Amino acid sequence: MAGTFSQIYIQCVFAVKGRENLLQKPWRDEVFKYIAGIIKGKSQKPIIVNGDADHVHVFVGLKPAMSISDLVRDIKNNSSNFFNEQKFVKGKFSWQEGYCAFSYAHSQIENVYQNIANQEEHHRKKTFKEEYLVFFKNLKLNTTKNIYLNE
Repeated sequence: MAGTFSQIYIQCVFAVKGRENLLQKPWRDEVFKYIAGIIKGKSQKPIIVNGDADHVHVFVGLKPAMSISDLVRDIKNNSSNFFNEQKFVKGKFSWQEGYCAFSYAHSQIENVYQNIANQEEHHRKKTFKEEYLVFFKNLKLNTTKNIYLNE
């Protein structure tokens, strides 16, 4: 085979430290665009970056040479530095430790994209915490239902 072909689609979700509502509307889009730029700078494909006041969803086409943990580490480090340099809030901004990562098939891209695009509306109905409790409960029950696609 002459080259490498891959279709790896990953959604990563991580929260503001203490789940504080620091990603306010006046600068939220700027932070998300900056995160997309970090992803591009790592030669990965940002599909969509969006979230709510206390967390971010990053949906990316990942090349196999890049580890998820390295990408998320770089996103969190660089975006928190940007956030602090811009002085969007008093004090020091940082992300919570850890993240969740979910893989998807090519056929699921549009559904995942739409869910991430509608985060603000989505979280009027269900909090970030409620969403994750349901997801992890489903994992424990060994079900394939994915709350991001079947709400």
